[in-house]
Amino acid sequence: MTAPEAESLRVRPAPRRRSGWRTQAPVVAVVAAGGAIGAVARYALALALPTAAGGFPWATFWTNVSGCAVIGAFLVLITEGLPAHRLVRPFFGTGVLGGFTTFSTYAVDIQRLVDHGRPATGLGYLAATLCAALAAVWCAATVTRGALTRRQR
Repeated sequence: MTAPEAESLRVRPAPRRRSGWRTQAPVVAVVAAGGAIGAVARYALALALPTAAGGFPWATFWTNVSGCAVIGAFLVLITEGLPAHRLVRPFFGTGVLGGFTTFSTYAVDIQRLVDHGRPATGLGYLAATLCAALAAVWCAATVTRGALTRRQR
């Protein structure tokens, strides 16, 4: 057997694979950074639109509706429009917008309205937020898709 043949038969170790954590660390980092930015923006909006005890929680309502609209536009842009770096979606979609929108506060707001003797307002808030948020996603996605289509002509 020649030396090149013997070399080709030698067992070589498999290439080293990166650990799961090492490949996920950048994603976790950008989600955390984006979440911090989104949470600060949500807090700023809550300070700008304070809610009186038992009052309609406009800050949470507009946070969730506007955040849903941005999600609709953003997802159309990165899935149908512009090529994006692999960390853009986790940073902006999951991090910033996930930190900005606040459906947990929405649930607490409903409970507070009920606790303050305003169950009809709580039910109206529940329905209005759900309908407005879904409409915002749909409208923003539709408008963005239309703009991309016109741009590609």
